[in-house]
Amino acid sequence: MKVLDLQCGHGHRFEGWFGSEDDFQGQLARSLVACPLCGDTGIKKMLSAPRLNLGAQPADSPIAPAQTNALAIAEPHAPPAPLEPPSAEQQARWLHMVREVLANTEDVGEQFADEARRMHYGETDHRQIRGHATTDEALQLLDEGIPVMPLPLPVALKGRLH
Repeated sequence: MKVLDLQCGHGHRFEGWFGSEDDFQGQLARSLVACPLCGDTGIKKMLSAPRLNLGAQPADSPIAPAQTNALAIAEPHAPPAPLEPPSAEQQARWLHMVREVLANTEDVGEQFADEARRMHYGETDHRQIRGHATTDEALQLLDEGIPVMPLPLPVALKGRLH
């Protein structure tokens, strides 16, 4: 799974998760990658630090576990330019989309990961669900081929709808 830092033509930064670089490029070419805030499909990939899984290195490896706690950046880089706050129209569109998701999904709360697995493996009927999962749980679901997507909710909308 590739996690990419992306930016639209309006300067909105967001994260995208793709099966591979080819998967990202294919979706980008078909205009399937869009800014979640404004819908712009003029997306570019930003520089980002890779996730390195170094925990299983043998002791005689060039990168021994004792050395994995420190990574250095060779050249300093300028901090990203500050983003413009979203316009009232953008905020309204975002809230409309979030309300649509909330109205058309079942809140399974902390049982999200377990319920998603049960549906994926055919132990229960498929339906649209939402809930809470830790980053580790979400990554495990993705590794199992279960599609999940983080959805930050405004504080005012975090209550249950049913």
